Amino acid sequence: MLTLSVLCERSFFFMKEAIARISQAIEVSLLSVKYQMQQETLWQAVSDRDCSFEGKFFYGVRSTGIYCRPTCPSRRPNRNQVCFFESAQSAEAAGFRPCKRCHPQSETVLNTTKNKIMAACQYIEAQVDRIPTLLELGSHIGMSPTYLQRLFKQIIGVSPFQYADALRVGRLKQCLQGGEEIAHALYNTGYGSSSRLYEKAPQQLGMTPRIYQGKGATMRIAYTIVPSPLGYLLVATTEKGICAVKLGDEADVLERTLILEFARADILRDDHTYKEWVQAILDLIVRDLPDLDLPLDIQGTAFQKQVWQALQKIPYGETRTYTDIARDLGKPQAVRAVGNACGANPIALIVPCHRVVRSNGSLGGYHWGIERKQKLLAYEAKQSEEKPN
Repeated sequence: MLTLSVLCERSFFFMKEAIARISQAIEVSLLSVKYQMQQETLWQAVSDRDCSFEGKFFYGVRSTGIYCRPTCPSRRPNRNQVCFFESAQSAEAAGFRPCKRCHPQSETVLNTTKNKIMAACQYIEAQVDRIPTLLELGSHIGMSPTYLQRLFKQIIGVSPFQYADALRVGRLKQCLQGGEEIAHALYNTGYGSSSRLYEKAPQQLGMTPRIYQGKGATMRIAYTIVPSPLGYLLVATTEKGICAVKLGDEADVLERTLILEFARADILRDDHTYKEWVQAILDLIVRDLPDLDLPLDIQGTAFQKQVWQALQKIPYGETRTYTDIARDLGKPQAVRAVGNACGANPIALIVPCHRVVRSNGSLGGYHWGIERKQKLLAYEAKQSEEKPN
């Protein structure tokens, strides 16, 4: 007859075995989930031809027996035919042959491509009075214009034109800040016509060239900086209304940014006069305020203002695509212009450009950081779910 101590000992033994099996099952389940997530990440990189994954893995196509780089320009295979490898050697050991288009067995291809793109950057930088065409750039580095456009954006993050335009704006700012006449600065930096400059000035300079040259000499600005769930929040106002809402990790950086933008304006820190406005903006981060009606003093082109007004109509907790906004404005071809207008938005949160995403479901860009955009959308989605019908 078994004693009580023996029964307890056996029970304890079986319990330990059961717990071990459960733990093992959980571990296997977690590894499976992790593996699936990793596989999806790699497949997304292949689908996007994401240059940041170049050299980190290779993919094989079972139906053809060929393996490729993630950036291979060939037609995308079916997902169920694809497997992934850490190296070209492991792909070949599994019986796959190297692709004749992307040459995955060659380690020099990536460096050669990057060197060509860097050469394109240097060529653009050398043209101080004009923006070279894609055809001209492609001819200079020995690459087709279409392929150049795609690789340039993957490696640099913007198109060749956007890169050149940013350099041009930088040169224009230097000329204006140095006191050069607007007409001279205009032609010396490659704008070609005053209408082109003044059309883009609100987006690229935040004001007209004349006011930028004076650095806001005729403006009086009061501002305050407060902590928020998204970092520090700067709110700046003129006599007409709110002229800037900025988000950042460091208060002094936000302050310096405002002062540099309006170096000759009369700028004063005021933490009391507009504290009700500031509190309303803070509340807007974590809950819907349908009746919020704060006065704004923002400058922009007619199209930019149309976009900003359209953004304010997006319901709390919902998103729209850049294509949706362009279509709603009756200008379906102006998707890129809509994106530029979102990027030029000087009033974060009040004009909710964070609610605009790409057509493929990805978040797109955000002037104040993609992590803040994610948090904002998460806050709003949670509040919408908890809101009673």
